[in-house]
Amino acid sequence: LCPCLIYGAYIFLPFDAPLLPTVSARLVYTLRCAAFATFPVVLGMIVSGISRLCSSALEPFGELHREVEIHRTYVSQSVHLFILYFFNMAVLATYLPQELLKLIPLLTGLFAISRLIFWMSYAIGRSFRAFGFSMTFLPLLAMLLWNLYGMFVLEPENLLS
Repeated sequence: LCPCLIYGAYIFLPFDAPLLPTVSARLVYTLRCAAFATFPVVLGMIVSGISRLCSSALEPFGELHREVEIHRTYVSQSVHLFILYFFNMAVLATYLPQELLKLIPLLTGLFAISRLIFWMSYAIGRSFRAFGFSMTFLPLLAMLLWNLYGMFVLEPENLLS
């Protein structure tokens, strides 16, 4: 489903990436796009804090209620996945040709939407969370494989430079 969504958005959404000839310009562009990917994480932190305040726990270090635990787990996992996403996206931006830089905001949007889908499905039941997690993890895995391919096959002479 993820490749179909990315391909459809790439073909049908009417925007193009700006001209980014240098690596530093591409990294700044990636950083700006990654700021939008933090939206689900920040939203999860806010909801987690509110649910913790509204819980009826008398001991702050005691056992958490299910609602509080769901939000805390979501925020923790989202922060870890965002770090992996950001570093892979930064490396990906250095290897993509100019005409494919449109993928950077599309992958950012997919990350944000899939984290929100994971959060909603995790709140419904733990058995439903696989769809949202796979929509987050599989594009991340594809980026990692492309980055390794780019580093070791396309440009092995520039691996450490």
